[in-house]
Amino acid sequence: MKIEIWSDIVCPWCYIGKRRFETALASFEHRDAVQVIWRSFELDPDAPVRLGMPLDDMLARKYGMSLSEAKAANARVTELAAGEGLSYHLETARPGNSFAAHRLVHLAGTKGLAGAAHERLMKAYFTDGLAIGDRGVLARLGVEVGLDADDARRALEADDYAQQVRDDENRAAQFGIRGVPFFAIEETWGISGAQPLAEFQNALVTSWNEWNERGKSAV
Repeated sequence: MKIEIWSDIVCPWCYIGKRRFETALASFEHRDAVQVIWRSFELDPDAPVRLGMPLDDMLARKYGMSLSEAKAANARVTELAAGEGLSYHLETARPGNSFAAHRLVHLAGTKGLAGAAHERLMKAYFTDGLAIGDRGVLARLGVEVGLDADDARRALEADDYAQQVRDDENRAAQFGIRGVPFFAIEETWGISGAQPLAEFQNALVTSWNEWNERGKSAV
């Protein structure tokens, strides 16, 4: 059973949703028969490589809220992330464009490392305070997950996998996906947002049963 996940590296809810989905999948009876495919989505395609301002300030400016309101919002999402075992340090996050990071995930996907790359990049942004828009940083992170240093550097410098990122985003538009995370199961069932663990568990069981019944009916 194929599950496609649209996510942005710099989306705090995407990391929370990723962890909840993975927890649900780990306890799913048929997990070995599930294929997970990571799809690219940019919340802000026009963002500069480095935004040059703290995340609190960026949030306040983007959503027209006060700085104290932005800090409170980031504190709330940090607390929720901690409940999933994630350590957010949003005060040190370095906002910027995620396009090159998505390209690196596609490169990693050619080696079967897309999931590992997505995880490392999110940790780099939300926990380690690294600038994931910086190609030098990305190349080093690629090596950490098992990519060849020269391959990663060449791919990032040459804009390799740019079309794959655009294809993912166009596919999201065709599905009507306007926010992430979004989980599409066999192009039939969809889960929008960082739903509670039970929602992911129920969706896996329900979609698996219906998918198998559909397969039997087609025979």
